[in-house]
Amino acid sequence: QVQLVESGGGLVQAGGSLRLSCTASGRTFGSRSMGWFRQAPGKERDFVVAINWNYMTVYADSVKGRFTISRDNAKNTVYLQMNNLKPEDTAVYYCGARAPYSGTSYREYEYDYWGQGTQVTVSS
Repeated sequence: QVQLVESGGGLVQAGGSLRLSCTASGRTFGSRSMGWFRQAPGKERDFVVAINWNYMTVYADSVKGRFTISRDNAKNTVYLQMNNLKPEDTAVYYCGARAPYSGTSYREYEYDYWGQGTQVTVSS
């Protein structure tokens, strides 16, 4: 069982930045692909970005050039640096973990564990 805890959300003005963190329990973090998804009110959960155990990344087109995912295996933590935030980035952000040694995925159902989410609100 893996527990994921997100933090770092908040209220920011358009053009501002935030860094989200997601810390995992257990000893398998380094072998897991991790992803960030987001869910705006009244909408489905959408893929944002993922990073695999070999540091390969994939981004949604809507965040390319603005968001950066990274991981620190020594701290069991994956980060999402969000720059030049826009009002349409407002959502609850969730991190997910895949099975060990799996690839990156934009498919929500391919993630085995989820955090509780952290709210990001971008004002115009």
